[in-house]
Amino acid sequence: MQASPQGVTRVALLSDPDAPTEIAKRVVRTLPARLADKSAQGRRFNAEVVSQPFTAGAEDPATLMRRIVARGSAENWDIVVALTDLPLHSHRQRLVVDLSHEHGAALLSLPSLGGWQLQRNARRAVEAAVLSLTGSRTLGTERTPLSRPPLGPVAGRLAPIRPGPVDEEEFADLRYVASGPRGYLRVLVGMVRANRPWRLVPGLSKALAAALATGAIATLDSTVWSLATSLSTPRLVIATVGSVGLMIGWLIVDANLWHRTAECSPEARQRATLYNTSTVVTVSIGVLVCYVGLMVVNLLWAWFLLNDQVFASTTRDPLHAMDYWTLSWFVASTATVGGALGSGLESDDAIRAAAYSKREQERRDMLQDENDG
Repeated sequence: MQASPQGVTRVALLSDPDAPTEIAKRVVRTLPARLADKSAQGRRFNAEVVSQPFTAGAEDPATLMRRIVARGSAENWDIVVALTDLPLHSHRQRLVVDLSHEHGAALLSLPSLGGWQLQRNARRAVEAAVLSLTGSRTLGTERTPLSRPPLGPVAGRLAPIRPGPVDEEEFADLRYVASGPRGYLRVLVGMVRANRPWRLVPGLSKALAAALATGAIATLDSTVWSLATSLSTPRLVIATVGSVGLMIGWLIVDANLWHRTAECSPEARQRATLYNTSTVVTVSIGVLVCYVGLMVVNLLWAWFLLNDQVFASTTRDPLHAMDYWTLSWFVASTATVGGALGSGLESDDAIRAAAYSKREQERRDMLQDENDG
């Protein structure tokens, strides 16, 4: 790749569809100006976003870097930074970023940046990568010495990120990885953030309708009144855990969200573990949000409908404020079980949005459609 004419450096953000593309589009708005302010020799930059499922069918960083370099050469980009929401592994370590100073290319795994302030962290990482690659090419060198890590400031903010090993035959000449338990937790939180668990709630519209119907009927049942007032707090907690666990398990099994790998390598097993853990956490958050919503609706419904005299004649106890809360809590657990049955009516696509393995399948389908077209 040759430098662009008139002193303008062409920078491309090659992004996987969905969340990476959205992040890249926000980054690119201010990227040229910020790079110009931070770079030396009055350089000017032109940045664009290219949305393409470049990770389709591959999760090996070396393979992805070859694709990135080939695409950059074909488009005559000076610098190309690729963004993906897949968790990548190298040498059994969680990859943050790969850089090839010789080819002006970088590969950034967004989950490794964590789940908080993702947009800001992504912007900093992209800027640091571009400045590192630009500085190397300006100096006419092919490799940046490891004694002066170009992403040092970013790594300092995002500890425990540190340099990782790179094989001689790889395109990358510098790599950063997220190490240790904190690194694993950071990647896991980043994956759940990328899954956007709040999108699961509207995807469970039929399950919510079934749960609301179950809750509305149960709130008017005098037998449920007696059961609710007789249950202790530990039993109510057990009912909550059981109903929520049933809902989570049913969704995962019914929508076939569990990721299985035919590969026997340690990295493949690590990926499968991350996929499944992030899916369980994502679905759990979605179900818990639904559960709290059911409690609120049931509480309002009970407060509006229940009659003190009728309640007392059935339970032999006057209706107290705590009874509204206890009844709503118990009914929410009962309604969640009904919602689990109603979830069988949902489209699998709405539920599978919570699974990384299913998004990877979507990328493969998109790439196949492009090739067929």
